[in-house]
Amino acid sequence: MTTDDLDLPPLAAGPHEHEPHEGGLNNRLNWLRAGVLGANDGIVSTAGIVMGVAGATSDRGTIVLAGVAGLAAGALSMAAGEYVSVSTQKDSELALLDKERRELRDEPEDELAELAGLYVDKGLTEELALQVAQQLTDHDALAAHAEAELGIDPDDITSPWNAAIASMVAFTIGALLPLLTITLFGPTLRVWVTVVSVGLALALTGWGSARFGYGPTRRAVLRNVLGGLFAMAVTYAIGSALGTHV
Repeated sequence: MTTDDLDLPPLAAGPHEHEPHEGGLNNRLNWLRAGVLGANDGIVSTAGIVMGVAGATSDRGTIVLAGVAGLAAGALSMAAGEYVSVSTQKDSELALLDKERRELRDEPEDELAELAGLYVDKGLTEELALQVAQQLTDHDALAAHAEAELGIDPDDITSPWNAAIASMVAFTIGALLPLLTITLFGPTLRVWVTVVSVGLALALTGWGSARFGYGPTRRAVLRNVLGGLFAMAVTYAIGSALGTHV
């Protein structure tokens, strides 16, 4: 049975009504990923630091000092790490695009045949693949080859600054939660309030990371929360053990 045998309404070319395909998706996903991961790291690392210090001492000033130092160091480290990592990715993408430009300039016929071959591998007949390759080449040869061969959109190159800023801001926001909760409450409540607030925050970031990645939310939430609680328990135990000897 073919589509001609089915009683289907006429189709018009274009995106799905409820699923628009807009440009710049790569950059948006990049800074969203960096933001979610940055917030999660800010929550866990800062919670670990302040819980460890709280296990060793009840002095509010010492806990605040350790938490602020961890926040500043972590935010700058996240920003620098994201910038270096994404800059390397961007350099690789630009180098591949330059190589493709040279090949299109020097070997246009070979490149056309190569592009058609890629569409044949995806299931098109050779005749149709050649037609598609020729039309796409006439429209924008570099974009056609970059998408089919490299999976790169020349108009949507990854931005290292977006990733770095998103990571730094998100880490800072995430780190403020355990820092504030453990310093605003008294010695009898601060640990338990911090544990509960951090657990809820990690559940939210786990859910967000799963939604952005189209993965199962329950597994992501459990993994995030249990990992964060384990980290806090370990650092608190270490702080308690060392606090009795220092």
